[in-house]
Amino acid sequence: MKEEHEFRSAADVPWRPAEGSPGVSERLLSQDPAAGGAELTRLARWEPGLDTSAAGVIRHDYYEEVYLLEGELEDLTLDLTFTAGHFASRPPGMPHGPYRTRTGALMLEIRYRPS
Repeated sequence: MKEEHEFRSAADVPWRPAEGSPGVSERLLSQDPAAGGAELTRLARWEPGLDTSAAGVIRHDYYEEVYLLEGELEDLTLDLTFTAGHFASRPPGMPHGPYRTRTGALMLEIRYRPS
């Protein structure tokens, strides 16, 4: 289960490099330490110029909801650019990406396992 937290300032959570994602840093707001990254809530910050083409299309075994807070994210498969205010909800196995961002991006990401 995710950790218990009463209201706190997200600014008090330090930025750290996101494991396995060069060019991405995260503020890990809540997680289930036993879930191996599949149960978390985080702010993810992508550096300007980041291109995930080398990773190819992404699929994972958890639900992922993403709300873009700042910047832009270009989906290279769909040839579409998403900006602040865009939202994605991805069930397990849904293909997405790869992505590129010229400006950088800040997003709220929530991951959870199927029940």
